[in-house]
Amino acid sequence: MLLTKASARAPSRLGVAMAWTDISAGTLLARQVTASLAGLLAERNMSRRDLAKCMGVSPGRVSQILSGDENLTLHSLANIAEALSARVEVQFYDPPRAAQSGSAEQHAPEGPVRPYVPAPR
Repeated sequence: MLLTKASARAPSRLGVAMAWTDISAGTLLARQVTASLAGLLAERNMSRRDLAKCMGVSPGRVSQILSGDENLTLHSLANIAEALSARVEVQFYDPPRAAQSGSAEQHAPEGPVRPYVPAPR
């Protein structure tokens, strides 16, 4: 399990103030995937309803997917990417070594799924 800390005063990326929280690697990965997908939708000015239409599913199903709590399979991710004419990549790699050993905090790595970054125009 990864232990992360967000300031009690500063909101998280989801706009919610957080304290010390235990986050499993699976939960972290799911949140990275959904943040990446949400970024792609925003870049394309697409709504959840638009994505649902492309995928042939209900808007409620898209809400489940974007909640970050859904256990998506690789097949599901591939279907989403195909519906958007996009690519999805999953990589395994060694995490960077900590600068100081014995640190009380463990920071979540960027992870195998990088946030969506729009291509230069």
